[in-house]
Amino acid sequence: MSERVLVALSGGVDSAVAAALLVEQGHDVVGVHLRLADVPDARPGKGCCGLDDAQDARRSAQVLGIPFHVWDLREVFRREVQEPFAAAYAAGRTPNPCVTCNAAVKVGAVLRRATALGFDALATGHHARVEQRGGRWVLVRAADRAKDQSYVLHVHGPDELARLRTPVGWHAKDAVRALAADRGLRVAAKPDSYDVCFVPDGDTAGHLAGRLEPAPGEVVDLDGSVLGSHEGTWRYTVGQRRGLGLSHHQRRFVVDVDPAARRVVVGPRDALACRWLEVDAPIDQVGDLDGRKVLVQVRAHGRPVPGVVRRDAAGGWRTELEEPLHGVAVGQSAVLYDRDDDVVLAGGAITAAQRPLLPVAR
Repeated sequence: MSERVLVALSGGVDSAVAAALLVEQGHDVVGVHLRLADVPDARPGKGCCGLDDAQDARRSAQVLGIPFHVWDLREVFRREVQEPFAAAYAAGRTPNPCVTCNAAVKVGAVLRRATALGFDALATGHHARVEQRGGRWVLVRAADRAKDQSYVLHVHGPDELARLRTPVGWHAKDAVRALAADRGLRVAAKPDSYDVCFVPDGDTAGHLAGRLEPAPGEVVDLDGSVLGSHEGTWRYTVGQRRGLGLSHHQRRFVVDVDPAARRVVVGPRDALACRWLEVDAPIDQVGDLDGRKVLVQVRAHGRPVPGVVRRDAAGGWRTELEEPLHGVAVGQSAVLYDRDDDVVLAGGAITAAQRPLLPVAR
């Protein structure tokens, strides 16, 4: 059945091919580029908000012969993504802005506006599969596991998934590029975007330095001994190894960040081993998970590890891991997958995780 579909054209190859596939399937397709942040120095593969990206999106729409619009969502992006990003670091959490952006902006706000304008569905270039199984819409890993983006879409429940289309999720990345080349799309060889779009140089600490006040404190080892100093705990995240400025004879990693005490705790890699994590008020896609064996993933392209879910009285859950995860930070998203068929079962922000014995403040 033909649908009226709004396609979010980022300026990259995946969204362009998503639009092309929908046009060829006979749908009424309209392209829209989202202006989210002003990043004048963005380079190919470094974000998706530069002027070149908007121009590439427009050219792709022209090649496909579809209407094209630009929506200015900078204010909602600033309010819903950029400000919470800085606030999370200030509070000692490690946020995932891509998850937040999809929830509040790229899918959330855009889907609501598309529905109000009479569109049947929103399509994106995400490598993930939205399928209907047993009368219920579910999110499934992409055919190309190396490019899978189901992690950042876990925040969307069945009602939103019913109106979300992800055509490239059934294709390997090499095949997507070949499809683009065959259709004369100039973005066929354009590099993928990997960094946070509003921090295209990858320097999160530098980005935050212009938004958060310095708050000097101590860098301490697990035994409480002072190893150095810092200018703000927001410059650090659990699992970080580079940029610590320490001369310790052994490699040290950040194992805890305490903004209230202005303290950064470091230790050996073994101190990062986590055997359980908790999520408060998770987005549950399939109903009761208590006792279910799952795969747990805490980074967009992290290695999933097996675990068992235990529901708590407050409605959140603890996942007991069958093997340790390293570098688990409060604020990260934990996404649970079915062990057998790659379906997303639930997900949410981590509120607690196993920690080593931390030093007593002196």
